[in-house]
Amino acid sequence: MTPTFVFDGDCAFCTMCARFVERWIPTSAKVVPWQFTDLGALGVSRSAAIDAVQWVSPPSPVLAGPEAIAALLRSSNVFWKPIGWLLALKPVRVAAWPLYRWVARNRHRLPGGTAACAVPPSK
Repeated sequence: MTPTFVFDGDCAFCTMCARFVERWIPTSAKVVPWQFTDLGALGVSRSAAIDAVQWVSPPSPVLAGPEAIAALLRSSNVFWKPIGWLLALKPVRVAAWPLYRWVARNRHRLPGGTAACAVPPSK
């Protein structure tokens, strides 16, 4: 199965980031909005897809958030691969999660973001 990077296609900021990946980060992975893919076949729940980007590359476990971004970067070329390995280091990953959560909560305020980008508050 081809590795798949899943993002929120209803979010303009997320879509802008996905287009950056498609244009500037060479990878064999499919970059797809969760709204237009079979999440069940990927082993990703709808709530997980809403919560964070997902990296699906069987037989490896599904990765989310900064770990998914690190895996995507590691699947790329000699320029991006070291950045992916750096992001995958535990101390960096631990620091990246709060930043990722902040971006996710505020993505409607970021460049390209719209009110539709806002993540509904969790219950």
